[in-house]
Amino acid sequence: MTLPAPTRRLAFREFSPADTDLLVALDSDPQVTHFITGGMGTTREEVVEHVLPYWESFYRDHPGYGYWAAETRSGQEFIGWFHLRPGVDGPWSEPELGYRLKRSAWGHGYATEGSRGLMEHAFSVMGAERVLAECMRVHSASRRVMEKCGMTLVREFRADWPYRIPGDEHGDVEYAIDRAAWA
Repeated sequence: MTLPAPTRRLAFREFSPADTDLLVALDSDPQVTHFITGGMGTTREEVVEHVLPYWESFYRDHPGYGYWAAETRSGQEFIGWFHLRPGVDGPWSEPELGYRLKRSAWGHGYATEGSRGLMEHAFSVMGAERVLAECMRVHSASRRVMEKCGMTLVREFRADWPYRIPGDEHGDVEYAIDRAAWA
């Protein structure tokens, strides 16, 4: 098992079926899922039958990549999750970074801190050459996190979203940082 190292305030761990309620609660907040599904939640059935098995397959099939529960180191409070994974058609040396945090964790710097921790893991442990992240163009909070992590805008594009989300008509953005810029 190759977990990302803890950061100053966060620890990462693998997900298990015991986390089902945490994930359902996280995705039940329409503000949390606004830029993903337009605010629709994820059902318990979907978490149990699809989400967790898919995430668990990363731990088994691609050690060092995957989806990790993020908890505060001080109180072990679940604040959300982060992922570092190869893109759908992308090379393993260019993983995609992502995260989803509880609303109560917003505005405390956790997204930036956790993202930097995963970027360090990508470059130092996994040998990544480049780390990228994508979001809707109008998702200014996520874009600020990417910029605070040292990523720069590399392209604008139109993703094929399965849901109609207000703002998706403005397109999407990709940010990235390479090994040299990280160092």
